[in-house]
Amino acid sequence: MDHLWSPWRYGYVSKTGPERACIFCAKSAAADDRKNFIVYRGKYNFVLLNIFPYSCGHLMVAPYRHVATLQDVDAATLAELAGITRMAEMKLREAYNAPGYNIGMNIGESAGAGIAGHIHMHVLPRWSGDVNFMTAIGETRVLPEDLTTTYDKLLAAFGS
Repeated sequence: MDHLWSPWRYGYVSKTGPERACIFCAKSAAADDRKNFIVYRGKYNFVLLNIFPYSCGHLMVAPYRHVATLQDVDAATLAELAGITRMAEMKLREAYNAPGYNIGMNIGESAGAGIAGHIHMHVLPRWSGDVNFMTAIGETRVLPEDLTTTYDKLLAAFGS
């Protein structure tokens, strides 16, 4: 059996689990948006950076209300979620001008949701070759920009 080590993931897996508070609820309730990498707040949803990004600019759009499925979201929250997701794509295009974008949601742990109890939409720019052998074989991502630089760039793009 081969083993691939990815020690960077320890920070992620050690902060999750059923006994831990929901990161989306905790971050949205906190006063320090910069510390929590929140770049935009709407009436029902907010936008924050993924602190374990697949690519530079990896954003997540999440409702303030803790809900696990789309069927549990009220119409106003869902409409705003769609609108903010669209805005996030537009802002990422302005900031990064990437040729492609992944936009999607994993609902439930078996579908790949890292935080299964609180829905969130992923919006991230993609470039040809941004997934290479480092990601595919070594479970390691090489990002050319640190999170604070990404945050400042996207905060300016969102006009906050």
